Amino acid sequence: MDREIPKEIREKERRKTIAKCVGVASVAVAVIISAIVLMQDSVDAEDLTFCTVDVGDIEATVNGSGKLMPAFEQVITSPISSRIVEVYCKAGDEVEQGAPLLKLDLLSAQTDYDKLVDKAEMKKLELEQNRMNNRTYLSDLQMRIKVAEMSYNRLEMELRNEQYLDSIGSGTTDKVREADFSCQSKKLELEQLRTQYENEKQVREASHQMKELELSMLNKELAEMRRMLNDAQIRSPYQATLTFISNQIGAQVAQGSQVAIIADLKHFKVDGEIAEMYASRVKVGNSARVRVNNIEYKGVVSNVEPTAKNGMTAFSVQLDNNTDTQFRSGLRADVYASTGVCNSVKRIKNGSFFKEPGIYMLYVRRGDELVYRRVQLGVSNYDYIEVVGGLETGDEVVISDMSAYKCEKLKIKN
Repeated sequence: MDREIPKEIREKERRKTIAKCVGVASVAVAVIISAIVLMQDSVDAEDLTFCTVDVGDIEATVNGSGKLMPAFEQVITSPISSRIVEVYCKAGDEVEQGAPLLKLDLLSAQTDYDKLVDKAEMKKLELEQNRMNNRTYLSDLQMRIKVAEMSYNRLEMELRNEQYLDSIGSGTTDKVREADFSCQSKKLELEQLRTQYENEKQVREASHQMKELELSMLNKELAEMRRMLNDAQIRSPYQATLTFISNQIGAQVAQGSQVAIIADLKHFKVDGEIAEMYASRVKVGNSARVRVNNIEYKGVVSNVEPTAKNGMTAFSVQLDNNTDTQFRSGLRADVYASTGVCNSVKRIKNGSFFKEPGIYMLYVRRGDELVYRRVQLGVSNYDYIEVVGGLETGDEVVISDMSAYKCEKLKIKN
């Protein structure tokens, strides 16, 4: 028969079991904490990218984003309100200069043009008629002036005769007075005719010039309508690729509305944009580098927009090699616009940690340790960053992403 274990012995065994469990748990917690501490205070060397601080030149750049665009692109608009009658091409076709793209209904416009031609012809006839009328009227006035001059000369002679007869006693004072009155009256009439002639000449010349101006304005309107009719026969102004065309026959098109777009898809430029704060540093004529599909191309800043939109300033880069076969319209590109060269400055290689000039906390190698260091960085380009302060030539700096570590020191595990 089994005996019952005394209560004191059972309590003692229970305490031993609890003590063992607590000990095992404490060891496990200590191991976990130690592992965490070791993980936090050390890093594998193979996970690090080091760079040695050296002295050299940096071509300072500002970084922007952009995309490839055709070297030129032209929107073709309808010069008149009309409707599409025929379409000769489709989007994607390469077209020669002068090739017809589509045909507009020109019946109404042609009728207006013909009316304007008739109106111009009538103006020409009116102008000629006015010229003949003016010539006839002025010739008549000139003839009247000549007749008046002859009459005046005759009366003047009669006056002298009467004065002579009066001086020798054969005439009378009344006859002299009468002859003088007739002479003065004819003189005034002659002067009036001469004044009338000059006034009429000026008035009729002004009237004629006004009619000539009306005809000139009409001819300009006629030439503009003729040009519009020629433009309404929609043709390609250059040898290029048709990227868009309104191809719905019968569709109404308003004057000035877009009917086609042509572009040069063999030559490209880069349209980029940078933050507004850097816009003043980018100048037309500055060199630039463009990376497309991890291939670098050289170029020159050809245009900088004077205004900003949504905090960004647009600019264009003309590429030295703008005919690469891999280029496609709309391809994304990274743009590095040069802003100047800094000579003989301390520098480190560019890394993913760098965003813009300022203060950074970087790890510097000291033997088998990494030490947290406060570093001031300046201008940069795709390859290098200027070291303004906090590092000396020969220092080994970690340029890989270390944002997960915040310790003052880290052990390097080989």
